[in-house]
Amino acid sequence: MSEEIKNPDSGKGIADEGEFDLKKMEEETQEMLRLRYITKDNAVFERTEGGFVSLKIEGETYPRVQVYQSFPFTDPDAYISIREADEKAREIGMIKNLKKDVSRETRQILEEQLRLRYFTPKIEKIINIKDEYGFAYFDVLTDHGACRFTIQMGGGSVVHLTDTRLMITDLDGNRFEIVDVTRLSTQELRKLDLFL
Repeated sequence: MSEEIKNPDSGKGIADEGEFDLKKMEEETQEMLRLRYITKDNAVFERTEGGFVSLKIEGETYPRVQVYQSFPFTDPDAYISIREADEKAREIGMIKNLKKDVSRETRQILEEQLRLRYFTPKIEKIINIKDEYGFAYFDVLTDHGACRFTIQMGGGSVVHLTDTRLMITDLDGNRFEIVDVTRLSTQELRKLDLFL
């Protein structure tokens, strides 16, 4: 004995709304699964006045797009994802190879955006690391100057990219890199010992 539950606002049954939502969800899923490759033949990227990037592709215009690397550490020029600049960040398309599939000018525009998104200062000297109440307080010298930041201990904040290369993410999501721990002094390595 099943009853249709009425939505008091519309007078329609929830079953009716469910069918409509399911169809809409199927259409959105199909759109998400569609992979569109972006090349110099089907797309035009331009800088905007605000320092962002716009895209025109196959009759569609996006006043602002975001640029992501699929493999930032292993293959930074391959499979560059171009996404809408809203909270959903829906993918518009993919550039297979940044050096081969777009013009030099477009490559410069997109590389500029990638540098901003993946800004990662390289730690050149560890001045001090203080461990207190489950947090580590770093005082370091980077290739962009002196910096202090805090990480949470044991929360995956320090990732080993290779045996000698570390990626450190602070509480605010900023990334720092130690390119080669073997280049650090014995004193610096002792301070970093908790993370090695």
